Amino acid sequence: MAINGIETIIYGVEDVALCTRYFEDFGLPLASSSDDEAHFRLAEGSNVIVRALEDAQVPGQALVGYGVQQVIYGVTSQAELEELVKKVEVDREVRREADGAAFFFDDDGIALGLRVFARRPVWAAPDALNAHDNIQRVNLHRKWRTRAIPKTIQHVVFTSTDPERGFAFYRDRLNFRASDFQKGFGIFGRADGTSGHHTMYWFNASLPFPGLDGKVRFNHTNFGVEDIDEIMVGANYMERKGWPKSNWGLGRHRIASSLFVYLPCPAGGEAEYGADSDALDDSWVPRVWHSAFGTASWVSNIPDFLMDDSPWDISFAPDYVPAPSSSDH
Repeated sequence: MAINGIETIIYGVEDVALCTRYFEDFGLPLASSSDDEAHFRLAEGSNVIVRALEDAQVPGQALVGYGVQQVIYGVTSQAELEELVKKVEVDREVRREADGAAFFFDDDGIALGLRVFARRPVWAAPDALNAHDNIQRVNLHRKWRTRAIPKTIQHVVFTSTDPERGFAFYRDRLNFRASDFQKGFGIFGRADGTSGHHTMYWFNASLPFPGLDGKVRFNHTNFGVEDIDEIMVGANYMERKGWPKSNWGLGRHRIASSLFVYLPCPAGGEAEYGADSDALDDSWVPRVWHSAFGTASWVSNIPDFLMDDSPWDISFAPDYVPAPSSSDH
C-alpha cells in the first residue's frame, strides 16, 4: 500500500476568523491560530488549514471559488512516495519541497500533494445495539455526549468536468481503486492504503443542480465521527451556536451504507459528519448504481429528486481491474 489517507486539506476562505469559529464549533481540535491562518489537527494526525483565499490558491489551478484549494495525501514511506512521483511526472511538472513532499495538479486542475504520513490509529467504542431478542446492552446506558469531535478526514468531494478522466488519473498514477459508479453522477474512489469506502468522489459538474455550473469546484469534506449519536449531537450543537441547519438532515446513503449530516459551511461547500461507512479491500467488486437509488436508503428531509421511488437498478462491474500497487513494480 502507499496512500494511507488525507494528510492535510487547505481551505481558502473569505473570513478566516469566522471560519475558525465555525470549525471550532464543529469540533475540530484547534492547534494554533492567528489573524491569517488557523490550523486544526485531528486525532489521526491529519490537518485542516484555513487561510484567506488569495493566500490558499495555488497558481495555475483550475478550481473556482471558496473551499478546499489543495489536498495533500499521506504516503506510508518516502520510497513509496518516490514511486508515485515517477508515475505522476511522466507528463506534468512536480514541485518538490525540502521535506520530500511533492506537489502537482490532477487532470481537473486541482492542486495535490504527497507527503509521508505516520497516520495514528484512532480508538472507537460505539455503543452496542439492542434489537428485539438480540440484546447486546444490558444494564448499560448509552453514552451521553455534549459535542461531536471528529477524529478523521474520511473523504473530499470536488465537481469534475469529466469524472471518468478525473478518476483515471488517480487510478493510473496514484493507485486508487474504484469503489462504485453512480450513473451520470460520478465515481467513488478509494486510496489503496485505506479501508473506507471512498477517499474521493468525482461529482459531475454538468448536472442540473444548484451550485453546479460545469466548472471545477469544491463540494464538501467528510469528517469521521463514531456513530449516529455523535452525528446528531454535533448537528444540534451547531444549530444552538447559530449556524445554518442541514438541508437534508440525517440520512444514510445506500452507496457505502454511511450515515451523514451535511452542514452549510462558511469556508465553502458543506462540512459533513459521517459514520458507519462500509469498509473495503481489494477483493471488492465495484457496482454500478442508478443515481437516485444509490443516493440514500433514507433521509429525514427528502429532496425533490428523491420524492419518487427510484428503480432498484444495480449491477456489478466485474471487468474493472484496479491499478497495480507500488509493491507490484
